[in-house]
Amino acid sequence: MNGSTTPKIGRYGVFAPLSRQEPDVRAEAASELEELGFGAIWAGNSTIEDAAPLVAATSRIVVVTGIQGIWHYDAPHTAERCAELETTHPGRFLLGLGVSHPEFIEGYQRPYTAMNDYLDALDAAPVPVPRERRVLAALGPRMLRLSRDRAAGAFPYLVTVEQVAAARQILGDGPLLTPELGIVLKTDPDRARTLARGALQPYLQLTNYADNWLRGGFAEDDLADGGSDRLVDALFAWGDDERIRARIEAFQAAGADHVVLQSISRHGPARPPREDWRRLARLLR
Repeated sequence: MNGSTTPKIGRYGVFAPLSRQEPDVRAEAASELEELGFGAIWAGNSTIEDAAPLVAATSRIVVVTGIQGIWHYDAPHTAERCAELETTHPGRFLLGLGVSHPEFIEGYQRPYTAMNDYLDALDAAPVPVPRERRVLAALGPRMLRLSRDRAAGAFPYLVTVEQVAAARQILGDGPLLTPELGIVLKTDPDRARTLARGALQPYLQLTNYADNWLRGGFAEDDLADGGSDRLVDALFAWGDDERIRARIEAFQAAGADHVVLQSISRHGPARPPREDWRRLARLLR
């Protein structure tokens, strides 16, 4: 993989947690995302083993782990699997890495150092994973700078337009900025916010996210009782096509190279929201 360049992922990708699906459902969903013209599938909450079948089921679209944690999947094996994917499907895989959360990892400490060490191990592998083939889940300034210096770029999750702009300022020109944006295809405010709060709820208790929102100007009250309307409306795009398109364009104007769209539906990860993907593809044309 020496001399590699960053795979071309286009302007839009889809966050698709397909690992729980049956193999045929997973393959059909991945194929449809490719046919709809999206540039990347961000295989939600996945490892490289979850992403590999999506690469095999498609022919052009790039597949990204979104995000593989560094604590339970060692760097030498990751590098070996990346090299195998590059051999069989050149230019079709991008390794997304993250440090997870202290609430999930026993002995969680010094996440910045742990990520830096993991990247050192990827560099030292018999077939290294080039910096152009990895992106980092990044919220705070230190991890954003590491994304700039040691990866192709950053993947911030659950962020506002203003935080996208701040991330671009830290990254500077060149590195990829690929923020996630939750999409709720409902025009009724109560229904839309109820769905958004259902998706937001697990993250409200996680220190890394809470700290990032507080840094971004929100108050403790905004994080209480499922999240204030102000917080929900800043983190999710909901409404008609025009309103959703405007939010996506606002992310791009703030500096996003590629927006990772996540459809928030009442089915959650139990069923791929394929009709939502079709609607998003139409409104982006």
